[in-house]
Amino acid sequence: MKFGIIGAMNEEIERMKTEMTVLKTHIYATVTFYEGTMHEKDMILCKCGVGKVNAALTTQILIDKFATTHILFTGVAGAIDESLDVGDLVVSTSAMQHDIDVTALGFKKGQIPYFEGSSDFKADKDLIEIATTVAKEKTDRHIVQGKIVSGDQFISNHDYVQTLRKDFDAACVEMEGAAVAQVATLNDIPFVIIRSMSDKANGEASMSFAEFTVLASEQSHLLVSSMLKYIN
Repeated sequence: MKFGIIGAMNEEIERMKTEMTVLKTHIYATVTFYEGTMHEKDMILCKCGVGKVNAALTTQILIDKFATTHILFTGVAGAIDESLDVGDLVVSTSAMQHDIDVTALGFKKGQIPYFEGSSDFKADKDLIEIATTVAKEKTDRHIVQGKIVSGDQFISNHDYVQTLRKDFDAACVEMEGAAVAQVATLNDIPFVIIRSMSDKANGEASMSFAEFTVLASEQSHLLVSSMLKYIN
């Protein structure tokens, strides 16, 4: 097995990089990939950058250049599920793009036009269960298994949060996960997205995001690191 581990920001990979043994460093399409091991597992760690295009590009490179067999995406998100608070965790059951809207042509919101198959990309059941089990053992945070929605927007509007809850029944919202999920699915690569809540995606999101990003990133790191120990 070879694990591709992706974060969107420096805060989401720096802690993990200090724990892994880096054997080689590669740069493709301006993205730096750290090849090495952690807990005796082969892995590639990288920061994809913010947004769906960056996330999709990085995921395909992980698959094509490094032959990764599993994709883990870690980082922060805005809570949609009302039971979630800052620092709580979401383990993806699936991921979908909330900013695709071709309803004018008769498609459902979030549906990719003329795409064969579901636009709601399902995470790997085994990885979901491992992530959830490890989270319960290693943290005292509330953990939700649920749909993650992604779009090229930072959501800080209470009314739009309500729309995402109604239209998608989503647990949290961020800017990369659904792109990773789509690329992994099309390449038949098991994936799971693990998000720690840095804000509640409401009118105060822009104020609380910076304050809680470090806390939330630490939670995500703990979970991914523990997963690598757990997986045989």
